[in-house]
Amino acid sequence: MTEDEKKQVAVFRYGIINEFVGGRRLDHGEQEKLLAEKCAHRWCIPHSGKSRISRSTLLRWVRIYSGSNNKLESLYPKDRNDNGQVRALDEDTCLALTDLRHQMPKLTVLELIKLMHQRDLVTVGTILNLSTVYRFLHSNNLMSKEQGVPTDRRKFEVELPNDMWQSDVMHGPHVTFGDKQRKCYLIAFIDDHSRLIPHGQFYLSEAVIPFMNAFAAAVSRRGLPRKLYVDNGSAFRSRQLEYTTAALGVALIHAKPYQPQGKGKIERFFKTVRTQFLPTFTGTTLEEINAAFDIWIGEYHSREHSSTKQSPFKRFTSKMECLRAAPDNLKDYFRKTARRRVNKDRTVVVDCRLYEAPVELIGKRVEILYFEESPEQVEIRCGSTSYGLLKQVDLHVNSRVKRDKNGQIELVDKSSTTSGQVAIPDENAGVSGQLWESA
Repeated sequence: MTEDEKKQVAVFRYGIINEFVGGRRLDHGEQEKLLAEKCAHRWCIPHSGKSRISRSTLLRWVRIYSGSNNKLESLYPKDRNDNGQVRALDEDTCLALTDLRHQMPKLTVLELIKLMHQRDLVTVGTILNLSTVYRFLHSNNLMSKEQGVPTDRRKFEVELPNDMWQSDVMHGPHVTFGDKQRKCYLIAFIDDHSRLIPHGQFYLSEAVIPFMNAFAAAVSRRGLPRKLYVDNGSAFRSRQLEYTTAALGVALIHAKPYQPQGKGKIERFFKTVRTQFLPTFTGTTLEEINAAFDIWIGEYHSREHSSTKQSPFKRFTSKMECLRAAPDNLKDYFRKTARRRVNKDRTVVVDCRLYEAPVELIGKRVEILYFEESPEQVEIRCGSTSYGLLKQVDLHVNSRVKRDKNGQIELVDKSSTTSGQVAIPDENAGVSGQLWESA
């Protein structure tokens, strides 16, 4: 309680007892009648939820005030001598909790309570409520995993545009997709220096493919960042993102788990989206929200930012000479990469599809590069050599493959099979087609 609040309480108390401590002395009957009236009255007591005052409390106030030579300070409410302590827990339980917390600082509060009971560290009759233990740990500075050692966090800003981008995903509203309502997600990138948004778009998923599409659009439009700062979500930990950023010469940096403060700029931008854009959006579809968001982003880029005192676009374009342009074959860097061993029948499986590899790669470890949305464009590499695009296995064509007496592969003419000659493929040839040699 503050000093001013204590004064308010003391003035109120004096107003109640002034008739007992004034110059006029009351006889016993008058005093008892006045006490009864004051105890029956409902009062508006400052900083208290009570409205009644007991007889013993009134007499105690009179005694304290008179014994202090009529000093108003004597009527100040006293601070609790157990202030900051949890009265629901006895001393032994508190000591056990503190000791166990020091031994296992990463334990959750629920696990801590469970372990206290398992080890019989709780005094009989004491109830470890979740809120009580939380309050005890907070009051004793035991909630932090570092147990009271403050984290050294500092505001920062990179020196140049595209020195670092921050990226994250924001949960958006529900939109109409077909005949269903589906939740959408805003995937956005922000330039740490200028606060410009290289790309931001709402998707129906926060998985790897939408994030990679958003990253490709951002790089294509604003050039290559030197660093990409993300958290630890599944899309940000994907091998595809690691490969793409490394191939483009972009350092991929992950924030420490459970410490979102490092991505403060993108989180602050999401707050602006929630408070300024979403309340004004009146559409219902994914196309409408993205169209409205593009218009809003244009306005965001042109107005002065509260931190930099410049518009994001002006600050970003003031040092264009330091920007790295995206490569001409940018799309190739966003292909998914998989490593396979070519089977004895020359086949490799990519996303549940069967493809044929060159004969010379049988038994070798190869690298497969492909777009999930374009299964017909699957490139195969061994070492640094590209062997071109793969073809999917055609089992019907393979059924017309046979070997000659020298063991060479030959394709039976279709016309000969229709005239009554049926080709029986060699069992050792497997099911893989031999179009690679015949093509």
